[in-house]
Amino acid sequence: MKYLVTGAAGFIGARVVEFLCRDGHQVVGIDNLNDYYEVSLKQDRLGKLADQSNFSFMQMDLADREAVAELFAREQFQRVIHLGAQAGVRYSIDNPMAYADANLVGHLTVLEGCRHHKVEHLVYASSSSVYGLNQKLPFATADSVDHPVSLYAATKKANELMSHSYSHLYGLPTTGLRFFTVYGPWGRPDMAPMLFAKAIMAGEPIKVFNQGEMSRDFTFVDDIVEGIVRVADLPPTTQADWTVEQGTPAESSAPYRVLNIGHGSPVKLLDFIETLENTLGRKAEKILMPMQPGDVKATWADTEDLFKLTGYSPKVGIKEGVEAFANWYLDYYNCAR
Repeated sequence: MKYLVTGAAGFIGARVVEFLCRDGHQVVGIDNLNDYYEVSLKQDRLGKLADQSNFSFMQMDLADREAVAELFAREQFQRVIHLGAQAGVRYSIDNPMAYADANLVGHLTVLEGCRHHKVEHLVYASSSSVYGLNQKLPFATADSVDHPVSLYAATKKANELMSHSYSHLYGLPTTGLRFFTVYGPWGRPDMAPMLFAKAIMAGEPIKVFNQGEMSRDFTFVDDIVEGIVRVADLPPTTQADWTVEQGTPAESSAPYRVLNIGHGSPVKLLDFIETLENTLGRKAEKILMPMQPGDVKATWADTEDLFKLTGYSPKVGIKEGVEAFANWYLDYYNCAR
């Protein structure tokens, strides 16, 4: 198959490219290499892919309508895995316009490319953040997602709605994947594991929000990527007997679906920190803080639908995953234990 992977220099995107190339697919990756976090890390991820003869990379901004349209016309992709976006919940509070360009305009340019060039399946990144004010756990795709608590979450919900309209109007098969707290080697520096590791190794205190009363459905990156690749092989189809009144909002009469993709077993934040401390061989000084704006107390994925569809079941437990992350961190940043 010929794939487009957007956000190919990103944490998840670069690993998706590796998996697809390993399986013999032809892959074109694009990324704008913005400076939201250190560009050198993105370039080093791409450097790991340099020996993949079936991979080519182009620096491109998804909001550049003409460039994206030309790319689709030239390459004639069969499948698209759309992971490129402006990430970060808290960054969206101070920099909202970045999310309009990357997450709304960028998603629309991808939809248009898929529409006009008969892409067989568009798989795109949504987020567990769409569950917003929901308190029932675990989060299920049958739940309401009408009350996001950050602009980032709102743009991800908008992506799902935009995708449904294209599935309905043009018969474009789309699958949205709501990611739950992805971690592992080559992770993003703005996410908790990297922030914690950096502070612990520097002997600096770490900020622990909501007085430590938080839990996350931490999911190892390879488990996420395995799920993405399996889903890509299974485009949704039309369901003539589906109705709004009787069906789940995660499906449609159109070739559309939304799935949770997570480990399915939440971990207390303080337990995650303790596991990281044990792996790094150092204790963290913790500063307990109130809840941050736009944050939620707990996440937990109901992944039953994903398992039924793909047989995907996460394999990497928290101890194994944290060890893999910590060992990579120490090696990449040349830290002595």
